[in-house]
Amino acid sequence: MGEHVVKMIEEEEVGRRIVEIAEMINKEFEGESVFIVCVLRGAVFFATELAKRITVPVTIDFMQLSSYGAKTVSSGDVRMLHDISLSVKGENVIIVEDIIDTGYTMDSLRKLFSQRHAKCVKLCCLLDKPDRREMEVDVDYTGFTIPDKFVVGYGLDYDQRYRNLPYIGVVEFD
Repeated sequence: MGEHVVKMIEEEEVGRRIVEIAEMINKEFEGESVFIVCVLRGAVFFATELAKRITVPVTIDFMQLSSYGAKTVSSGDVRMLHDISLSVKGENVIIVEDIIDTGYTMDSLRKLFSQRHAKCVKLCCLLDKPDRREMEVDVDYTGFTIPDKFVVGYGLDYDQRYRNLPYIGVVEFD
């Protein structure tokens, strides 16, 4: 079985939306600093572009989780493969994720950073797929709300491929 990718969101549109999100963060945290927690690997493209446009002081650290493997749907079993190395105590934490679907991962991360005594914990995603939500989470900054399709590009992958596409596309199977 093969697959191909059909464009859903153009590169220019993604870029414009990242600027808008950064402006919201700059306004909300004016006079303060933010601590970006980038969820690897998918969010690295988004987090990098976002951080470059944030004008308040920024600290960034990375964590890696896994729930998909080589599948197109989450297993529901979220495993932490790599934790951040810096303390978030007293920090304005913004968890940056590529896509939020079931909500379990973001709910658990919000609780984790609250337990670690972050000043506040905000959720930021490039893509939100509310049709797949099983756990209700409030997303503070959303790039795009999309239908229940399997998407790749701009950091999102299918079996570790297509991350480097500069746009968001839907994987269609032949």
